[in-house]
Amino acid sequence: MSLGFTIPEKGSLDLLSLGALVHRLDPGIIPFRKATNFDIHVSGGEFNVAANLSDCFGQKTGIASAIVSYPIGDLIAERVRGMGVKSHFKRFAHDGVRGPNMATVYSDQGFGVRAPIVFYNRCNEAAAQLKPGDFDWKAIFKEGVRWFHSGGIFSSLSETTSALVVEAMQAARAAGVVTSFDLNYREKLWKTQGGMEHAHKVLGQIVENVDVLIGNEEDLQKGLGFSGPEVSASAKTASSKLDTGAFLGMMEQVVKRFPKTKVVATTLREVHNTNHHSWSAVAWINGKAIFAPTAELKVLDRVGGGDGFASGFIYGLLNGETPEQAVKLGWAHGALMTTFPGDTSMATLDQVVAFASGGSARIQR
Repeated sequence: MSLGFTIPEKGSLDLLSLGALVHRLDPGIIPFRKATNFDIHVSGGEFNVAANLSDCFGQKTGIASAIVSYPIGDLIAERVRGMGVKSHFKRFAHDGVRGPNMATVYSDQGFGVRAPIVFYNRCNEAAAQLKPGDFDWKAIFKEGVRWFHSGGIFSSLSETTSALVVEAMQAARAAGVVTSFDLNYREKLWKTQGGMEHAHKVLGQIVENVDVLIGNEEDLQKGLGFSGPEVSASAKTASSKLDTGAFLGMMEQVVKRFPKTKVVATTLREVHNTNHHSWSAVAWINGKAIFAPTAELKVLDRVGGGDGFASGFIYGLLNGETPEQAVKLGWAHGALMTTFPGDTSMATLDQVVAFASGGSARIQR
């Protein structure tokens, strides 16, 4: 089955991501207002995809981002190296008081009927200061990059970050590199940058250059302004959050507005409580709908599941798997991600392939 685009066979990097690196403070199941300690996870929606592809799937990956020369920046850079991800950093000096800073994400895990709570401190964030011209894309892509990835979280940080994504996407396409973009619409982040209307304009300019788009019907409506059933209303009337009707019903609009986009994929998640989710995925690939199975998950930490899906799905496409197997690999890896603490993968490729093939949780001896 044709994907509608050609993936370069070789490159010094299988994937390069552009995005913000952050550190997430995680007190586990304890709410922050009562927390006395926490774990530190290095994260970032775009980085997570590169880290997962490197550590779990054995791909050669890189990250273009900002790093600040102070201890938190050093911690983050060390974790990037530890995941085997090549860095293309623009360095910033910290003034010892106000920054610029590496962003902090605060996120507890919730438990049972109590949902996780996420909030941010992105004040004077170094990554938000990144702008067109900060990276020599022509030189980077000349070294050989097969796939370029970015996302809506980084695009929402400032006027200059979204312009940088557009610049990078255009340079990638000119170099024959496959491009992907995870809409990852976050209302809290876009609210500080002009809200939904501004998101429609900015994200639309980016997606004009995208081959593979990741996002659900809510992302497509709120992030790109597509019409469809009102999200909260459709959620009430649908028989299940796993219903693909609304998502697939929007594909005609997507293709008409963005003819370069040949693949649109999303995870499907029905949350019964914080620790019990029904999990599936669907992809529209060059006119054909591909469906993943449905799994009932006992969830330890839900953060990173979507990025886990994206990395497994991209791995499948990069390595010539059938579209059906690529969707299954993404689905399986995203499911396994919910069994680990933190934002990046602790799974092995063997575990992903086994689960995608219908494996169980029987002990492996």
